[in-house]
Formats: sequence, C-alpha cells, structure tokens
Amino acid sequence: MRKSIIGLSALALAAFSAPALAQDEPTPELTVTGNAAVVTDYRFRGISQTNKKFALQGGITVTHESGFYASVWGSSIDDYVAAGSDQELDLIGGYSTTVGAATIDVGVLYYYYPGNAGLNTDFVEPYASVKGTFGPATAKLTVNYAPKAKALSVGNGKEDNLYVAGDLSASIPNTPLGVSAHLGHSFGPSYLTIGDEYTDWNIGATYTWEHLTFGVSYVDTDKSLYSPAGHNISKAGVVGTLTAAF
Repeated sequence: MRKSIIGLSALALAAFSAPALAQDEPTPELTVTGNAAVVTDYRFRGISQTNKKFALQGGITVTHESGFYASVWGSSIDDYVAAGSDQELDLIGGYSTTVGAATIDVGVLYYYYPGNAGLNTDFVEPYASVKGTFGPATAKLTVNYAPKAKALSVGNGKEDNLYVAGDLSASIPNTPLGVSAHLGHSFGPSYLTIGDEYTDWNIGATYTWEHLTFGVSYVDTDKSLYSPAGHNISKAGVVGTLTAAF
C-alpha cells in the first residue's frame, strides 16, 4: 500500500549532459513523472500483500511548480488483502516545500480496492514527513494516521491506525549504487496490524542503469501472521525489484 521509490541517477545524469542553453529555459509549470515495476513480493510495512509472490506495480505523478502534487499508484495483490479484490489503487494528493535545510511533505492517501465483493475495505490516511540531506545521505521521518473507519476494524465498530517510520538512504559517490535502511512501528489494534501493534524493518541496495533501477532488500517484522494459504506473510524475506522510470 505504498508508493515505489525510484532512483534519480538517470535524471541527474541527463541534466548534466544537456546543452548549456538548456539551463536558461524556464522551469515548467507542471512536471509529469512515472514508473513501472516488477517486485518479487509486495511488502506493505513488512507484511506481504501477495502471499509472498510476484506483483506488477506502476504509478504516475503530476507536480505543480508551487509544490502541490497528485499521484495514482497501483499494484496487484492477493485476494485476502481486501475481501476478494486483486488490485490496489492509491490516490494521493499533497504539498511539498523546503524550509531551510528541511523538506516538508504533507498529504492524504486514499486506498481503493476495486472489485472487493461489495465490502467496505477502502480508507483514507493523511501523512506528514520531514527529510534532510547530509552530503550523499538523506534522513526522513514519516507519520501516517488513518482515522477511525469500518474498513480498519477487526470486529464491530471502527478502528484507527498510526504508523511512524524513519528512513536513511545514501548514494555511493561516483557509482550508480545506493543503500537504504528503514524502521517503522504500527500502532493498533486495527485491520492494518491484525491484532497487536508491531515493528517492521528492512535494509536494501540499488543499482541504477539509465532509466532502470535494480533493487534488493531484506525485510522483516517482529510479528507472526499467516495467510489463508498457510504462509507466514510477516516472516523475514529477500525482495527483488526492477523499476523503470519515465
């Protein structure tokens, strides 16, 4: 249930190789970017959404020069995630701005599951993040809060959910390589935690070649959660990704 992260090395390389006159061109009012990816397992906050199988993903983002943006992102999922739906669509609207050395991003994310057997599985999740860059490294703190909704309930009534995460990433100078680390905690109980709160973490590496990014990460949680097929979908695993940026 989350956006893919794309390496920007190719875009930066293209900018440096452009003719000098291009630097005088005005910044476009709207910028459109997109990506398509194949992943060996779609992990949302450490828990597999595809029964530990492959997923196809893709998204597009339109950004205004003012800092406002809108995105649509989708992924294939297993039908246990949202009452029979085999697809997740994330509709995102937000605003990003730089204050001093910090970049602040706030927005709202709507999780939509088409074909979900008529049950209430869609929900809204506002988010806020702040990040700073230190040389080749970037640190980011994110807070997501989903207000009380029937879609998040594990029984009767309504439940809410809070997710707090920290991320570190860095590019290795003069190479197409990058490394990352993530630590997050989900506060429950709600459908997103399926009972008690839990912690997830991962470490990863990427290699960017032109518009393609190859990634591998080790993902784990301190939770034990099984799918209807009997797989422990919260167990540690290695996830591979291939992403094309355009």
